[in-house]
Amino acid sequence: ATRTKSADVERADSGIGQMPARKWRNRASETLSSLQAWEAHRPCTDCGERDLPVETDVQNCNQRRADLCEKCRKRRTERKESVLEFVNTEASYGEDLRIIKEEFYLPMQAAGLLSQEQLQGIFSNIQELIDLNENFLEILQEEIDQAFDQGDDDLMTVCIGEVFLEFVNMLPAFQTYCLQQSSSVNMLNALEKEKELLRIFLNVSQNDNTALRRMNLRSFLMAPLQRVTKYPLLLSRIIKATTEYHPDHGSLREAKSRIESHLEHINMKTKQEGNTWTLRSFRQDSKKKREVINIEMRETALKTVGWLREETRFVMEGSLQLAQPPDGQWVKKGSKTLKFQNMQVLLLVNMKRVSESSLESAEPGPVKDAVLVLIRDKNNGKFHLLREPLRLSNCIVSTDPDCDDTFELIEIRREAFVFRDSDRARTHHWFRQIRRYSRELGSWKKRRNALPNIMISTPHTRP
Repeated sequence: ATRTKSADVERADSGIGQMPARKWRNRASETLSSLQAWEAHRPCTDCGERDLPVETDVQNCNQRRADLCEKCRKRRTERKESVLEFVNTEASYGEDLRIIKEEFYLPMQAAGLLSQEQLQGIFSNIQELIDLNENFLEILQEEIDQAFDQGDDDLMTVCIGEVFLEFVNMLPAFQTYCLQQSSSVNMLNALEKEKELLRIFLNVSQNDNTALRRMNLRSFLMAPLQRVTKYPLLLSRIIKATTEYHPDHGSLREAKSRIESHLEHINMKTKQEGNTWTLRSFRQDSKKKREVINIEMRETALKTVGWLREETRFVMEGSLQLAQPPDGQWVKKGSKTLKFQNMQVLLLVNMKRVSESSLESAEPGPVKDAVLVLIRDKNNGKFHLLREPLRLSNCIVSTDPDCDDTFELIEIRREAFVFRDSDRARTHHWFRQIRRYSRELGSWKKRRNALPNIMISTPHTRP
């Protein structure tokens, strides 16, 4: 009977007493209230502020889960408008370039109104600008379409700064066009006075061709100049509407700095050539001056090695101290016995492009060549090479524990150089980068890992 009575007993509290059960229910209720209170005052997903109005209506509160504060909502709208403005104006600029080619250049060429040399003098590198615009616009449009396809109606995933930096090699093309603008306009004026058929063609085109919007050829030829000077303004608008936590914020600022430096460089070039016009005035600060100098050095280096811009990557550049020891015993004597001179050094790598879809592929191909360009400090306003570039495929790079503030580069069967930076850590960084590419290139250094004591002169190679 006792066992039967015990078996009939059924626990209704799951083994938890009344007091613990009551405390658990109270705590669960408090937790739920806390979650509801936090949701009502949930921070903005963009800025983290909690200045959202408290919603009393349950439906509105649920709809507001992914909402932003009023300030960030307005900022997102401004950013979207700025991004679309950048892309749409790039498309309009591309249409003007197409008009220059299809409504002026090709008809004038087909009719024989001007010789090929005269056409080249007037239209300069317009075809290069057209190709750059088409590639740039295609990538921008893909970014926009992908964002909309993913449900990003605010275009927060679109990174204009990163795309601009991928196509930064279009800036030298603008420079080429801008520097030839004065001579192009002067040639057009002279030929229009000289050739009656040309004058008639230009007048009829402006008045009767609806595609020209009653604009003359000179107005269209100004399109690249207007576009390149508008980039800083468009980028500034996007930067203003982009929070500093956005992944594209740093790239946007770097893109703006690069384009402003190139514009300043173009202005400097125009003054050197005796032209009075300038694209835009910029505040002269040391950072922009250094960037202008770097651009000029890169141009000198590219002209020296003869590589294509789109296949060239500048790995490192800056000032180094250089010495040429008379013998190989300088380590025992110490680097203090060497006579150092300041030198501008650029490490250039020639990369083979994997894809033709962009000028600077996100995944560069194998290294074809690497050189070290040595440039003397400016003298009489111009840079001069110390010697022909040092090809790292023919060099051995090494350090010595007794002289850890320097590294040595030996050009096979020629001469040796000792380098150092004022900062020891940067000296080591230079050494690692140069040694990396000297090991990757050529076949002889693969035998013994490019060590400085290998038998360079041996005619046999090991498998």
